[in-house]
Amino acid sequence: MVAYGAEQRVRLPALRADWLTQTFVHWPFRPEAVQALLPGGLVVDEYEGAAWVGLTPFVMSDVRPPCVPASLAAGVLTFAETNLRTYVRHRDGRDGLWFLSLEVAFPPMLAARVVGAPYNPGTLHVSTEGDTVSYSGFRWIGDASYRLVVRPGGPIEPTERDVWLTSRWRAYTRRLGILWETPVEHEPWPLADADICVLEETLTAAAGLREAPLGEPLVHFSEGVRYVRLGPSRPCFPERAQLS
Repeated sequence: MVAYGAEQRVRLPALRADWLTQTFVHWPFRPEAVQALLPGGLVVDEYEGAAWVGLTPFVMSDVRPPCVPASLAAGVLTFAETNLRTYVRHRDGRDGLWFLSLEVAFPPMLAARVVGAPYNPGTLHVSTEGDTVSYSGFRWIGDASYRLVVRPGGPIEPTERDVWLTSRWRAYTRRLGILWETPVEHEPWPLADADICVLEETLTAAAGLREAPLGEPLVHFSEGVRYVRLGPSRPCFPERAQLS
């Protein structure tokens, strides 16, 4: 069962940050359609017989090395990011995220491509006006783009499905034929209901997912989590999977 709180401590983080003003938009898809986009060693993690793909725009705030306190980093490195992700299990049975694409407004994040993180530099915006939150972005290379406007509602007590869709504690990437795992630790997401006012996107098609979803999107909003700790990425060698 996917855990609501972090499954492991990240005692020696490679990076600290706050993830703020985040919206989760999730669509159900045929598992076969999503599995076709995954590398060997990973299988689609299903909920109620469907694979789920999430569009998750947010603000990456106070990004800093582990040795720099938040008080010194406040407002220095803050930028927008948007992830298109799905949910997977490794051959050792552990669940995690697989990123179909990562849009970012801070080009130095492209360094994460060394472990296969599919970052794309672009122009991204996040803004709040009245009772709505707006996100938009387009890639500098290619024509993938999105525009999302949501109206957050009141806080909710997360259901099992809400936890399954939002609470994952490792991400998998692939580079040079090797799967890599990046652990993460943060407080549980404080979730609220949200309504979609505008949704236009071509990220799913650009990622190779060209068929229609099985149903309408599910939407959640979160003010965010602070003191996020990202651990160093490490290779998932077969020997490690057998010993887990």
